Amino acid sequence: MSLNATSIGSAGHATASQLYASLNLDYAQLSWFENQWMAWYLWIGNPVIATGIASLILHETVYFGRCIPWLIIDAIPYFRKWKLQPAKVPTPQEQWECTKGVLFSHFTVEGPAIFLFHPVAESFGMSTWQVPFPTWQTMIPQLAFFFFFEDMFHYFSHQLLHTPLLYKHIHKLHHKYSAPFGLAAEYAHPLEVMILGTGTILGPLLYCRFRENLHIVTVYIWITLRLFQAIDAHSGYDFPWSLQHIVPFWSGAEHHDFHHMAFVNNFSTSFRWWDRVLGTDNKYRAYRERISAATQGLDEAQRKAVEEKLVAEQKKQVLPQKKKWNSGQRARKTNERCYAYHTWAIARADQCHDHDHTFFISYTRAIHIPTSWSTKAIC
Repeated sequence: MSLNATSIGSAGHATASQLYASLNLDYAQLSWFENQWMAWYLWIGNPVIATGIASLILHETVYFGRCIPWLIIDAIPYFRKWKLQPAKVPTPQEQWECTKGVLFSHFTVEGPAIFLFHPVAESFGMSTWQVPFPTWQTMIPQLAFFFFFEDMFHYFSHQLLHTPLLYKHIHKLHHKYSAPFGLAAEYAHPLEVMILGTGTILGPLLYCRFRENLHIVTVYIWITLRLFQAIDAHSGYDFPWSLQHIVPFWSGAEHHDFHHMAFVNNFSTSFRWWDRVLGTDNKYRAYRERISAATQGLDEAQRKAVEEKLVAEQKKQVLPQKKKWNSGQRARKTNERCYAYHTWAIARADQCHDHDHTFFISYTRAIHIPTSWSTKAIC
C-alpha cells in the first residue's frame, strides 16, 4: 500500500506520528529498510525537516564517498596507464581548493534547495514519508525517464553556457581544470549549479505532476546514480571495464574528458546520442580516429607516449581559437570606448568652442584610446 501525502488533509502540518497513525499498516509486512524509514520520520517528528536532513546527508555522503576512490587512484602511479591525460595529475593543493569550492556551493546553493524540496515535492503529489516503497518494476521506467530527460536538458543548457557571454561569466569556472578529476564534478559557478541542477530535479517533478505515482526513495536512487555518473565522467580515467565499453551509447569519462581538454564538442552527460545526431562530436571522433590510427600495433609505453603527444597537439589547436575570441572581444570593447569618446568629445567641443587638445588627449589616455583617434575625433 502506498498513500500519497495529499490524501491526508493536514499532512503539511501533522507530525510523523500522526501521519503514520492514520495509516492502517501491517508492520510485519514491511521490510527492514521501510521500518528504518518510518523510524527516521518518527524520530525527527517534522516530515519537512526529516526529508531535508536525509536529503542533505545522502547528497554529501554519496558525493564525497564516490570521490574518495578516485582520490586514491590519483595517488597511485600504477593507474596512470588508464589516465586519459597522464601528464596532468591533480595536486593535493588543487584537490583541496576544489573541495572548498564544492563545499561552498553545496551549503549556499544546493543546501537551501534541498531543504525546500519536501514541500515542493508534496505540492506536485510526490510521496515522501509513506511506506511501503514502490516495487522495482515501478521504479526502473521512472529512472530511465529521469536519465533521458536530464541528458536532454543538460545537452542544450550546456551548449547555451558555451556562448561567449555565459561562458565568460559563468561556465568558465567549471573549465578551470582542463584535465578534470572526480571532485571537480560539481565545481561550478552558483548560477551554473542552479541551471544544470534544474535538469536533475525537474524530471522527477514533471513526472510526478502528470503521473502522481512517484516516491522520494526513487528520487534518492536517481540522485545517487546521477552523482556516480557525474563524478565518474570527471574522473579522467578510462578503464577496460568502464561502462562505455559495455554500453556503447554511454558517455563516460573518455567522452567528457575531451570536452574539458578541447573546450568543444561532447555537451551531453549520460548518453552520446544528442552529440552524434546534432553533429557536436565531430572533432572528438576525428581525434579518437587519429589516436586509433597512430597507436595501432604499439606496446603500452609507446601508445601512451603517442597519446600524450596527440593530447598536447589537440590543446594547441584550442589556443588560437581562444586568442581569436579574446582579440574579437578586445576589438569590440575598443570600438565601444571609441564611439563613446567620439560622441562625448564632439559634444564637449561644441560647448567649449576651443578644441582644447591637451584636455581631450589626457582624457583619451585615461580611457586607453590612441592619441591619434582623439585628434581625429575633435578636429
